Amino acid sequence: MDRNKRIGLAVASGTLVAVALLSLALGRGGGGVVGDAIALIGEARTGGLTLELPEAVADVRVREARIPGRPIVLIDPGHGGKDPGAPGVSGASQEKELTLAMAKELADLLEQRGRVRVALTREDDKYLTLEQRAGIARRLHASLFLSLHMDSAPNPLARGATVYSLSDVASSAEAARFAEAENIRDGALSSEADGSVRALLTDVALREQMEASAGLAERLLRRATGLVELRPRPHQFAAFHVLRRAETPAVLVEAGYISNADDEAMLVTTEGRAPLVLALAQAVEADLATRSARQ
Repeated sequence: MDRNKRIGLAVASGTLVAVALLSLALGRGGGGVVGDAIALIGEARTGGLTLELPEAVADVRVREARIPGRPIVLIDPGHGGKDPGAPGVSGASQEKELTLAMAKELADLLEQRGRVRVALTREDDKYLTLEQRAGIARRLHASLFLSLHMDSAPNPLARGATVYSLSDVASSAEAARFAEAENIRDGALSSEADGSVRALLTDVALREQMEASAGLAERLLRRATGLVELRPRPHQFAAFHVLRRAETPAVLVEAGYISNADDEAMLVTTEGRAPLVLALAQAVEADLATRSARQ
């Protein structure tokens, strides 16, 4: 074998070793990052490499706006499938059903108003991991991500809506516990320990995402004040994995406490959910319009 052939084989072998080491370093859960890295390295080589990647998410339906090319708002109904979420105090409702109903109502209203494109992470009783939900936002290049939930607490008197936005430092011990519970619900890494995220987002981009998310939360609360029962401190911050990984301005909305009889009675009906649905739609449109005007 001549010298040039030996050099070619050595380079090819080194490339394969580098790819394998990169895969191990990033972990088997970071399928999107591994895939991107392999694509870059593999452009200069032939052959193939098989990796186990997370299950692909089926195509998501995007509802068009009146004007083509408008920003996409992704609505994420919390829980679903094997994960029912919190039970209602009456025993007749489940969080996963109520979040899906509210998400569909919000999507219908936004589609009717026609100012944005809109999609849902799930349109039926389907289980999705946090990474799959955030992955849909990245794949669609969503301009906003709204994760909808219903709250629950041991205190049956606790009631009112809360809006959470992304921060490395939780605004309260309760917010920190809630974020931790959500992050580990399906085995997701906590945001602080997720090295792959920091490789994807520079500090500047991450800070911009946090600031835009906080602005969206404040705009939503201004729209909801006087229409919806709110918690005493309705804007909270915490390190939610799904919000960070969406890589776009994002908030998590706890629409109320279904462990409270009054909140549950409101949230189980279309009429009871309507004021918050309207506030969400108006806040989304105002937020995107403001950002478009700045560009």
